[in-house]
Amino acid sequence: MSAPQEVHDLALARQEARANRDFAKSDELRNEIAAKGFEVVDVAGGYELRPKKRYATYESTRDIRPINSGKYEITVAMIIDGFHEDAVETLKSIKQHSADCAITMLVLGDAGILADQLDARTSLVVVTENFGWGENANALLRSVTSEFIVIMDPSTRFTGDAITPVLAELKKREFVAVGWRGGLVNLEDEWRSTEDKGAGEVDVLFSYFIAMHREDALAARGFSNRAVFYRNADIEFSLGLRHGNGRLLQMDLPLEQDRHHGYHDSDPEYRDLQSKKNYDRILERFRGKEAILSPRR
Repeated sequence: MSAPQEVHDLALARQEARANRDFAKSDELRNEIAAKGFEVVDVAGGYELRPKKRYATYESTRDIRPINSGKYEITVAMIIDGFHEDAVETLKSIKQHSADCAITMLVLGDAGILADQLDARTSLVVVTENFGWGENANALLRSVTSEFIVIMDPSTRFTGDAITPVLAELKKREFVAVGWRGGLVNLEDEWRSTEDKGAGEVDVLFSYFIAMHREDALAARGFSNRAVFYRNADIEFSLGLRHGNGRLLQMDLPLEQDRHHGYHDSDPEYRDLQSKKNYDRILERFRGKEAILSPRR
């Protein structure tokens, strides 16, 4: 398979960027070449272009290699388990409204039509065995190369630019994580629920859309690998961040939620059992530690 002239032009431009020690531009051009289906390899006296697999497939999340976020400071990352048509609509909404972010999909099973969405800022990895939501979310935290990351559910759609205000807030370094939906732990029922108080500092953020400093999240040990189901795993993660003196901010953002398949289309018995396991672990770890909570409002 010979590369078209436009790909050779990109490879030549990359050589020139490397000669000028403009490595950021070189990486950007490498990503553009990859998006066109080729891998550029440096050889003596020039380069070679080789056909490239459009995405990588792994048996385990532990095997995932770094996912290059290119020039972008923030990566929007999603775990996709079926319902590909809905995920495509979500991807289109992100691309329409937010240009200044990389996008990464961690797909469980077959990539299907999601492979058609790949471009210079959109990457995809397939994992053939599902080790649970917490493991998958942690794999994204470890693997993307941007400074900031959004963990987002495929049911959440952009109706405007949600990235610019989130990135601006994170860069102030007052909050380790910001999100769209969250709340305060309800002390009156002994930590068994949360209350949405609207925008402001909160105890917990939900994974419909949660943006964070990636290194801060990893320093707080990320999500629980014992959380095989997403529900309440984000609450445990949030309280872990607060336990490490991190502050969390709920923001009004141009987002909306479509049908949440992860909840509504999962087996009710399995969903309730795994959700309870997650919440029981929260109560065991954090109940009574009111010093880690945000000011009441």
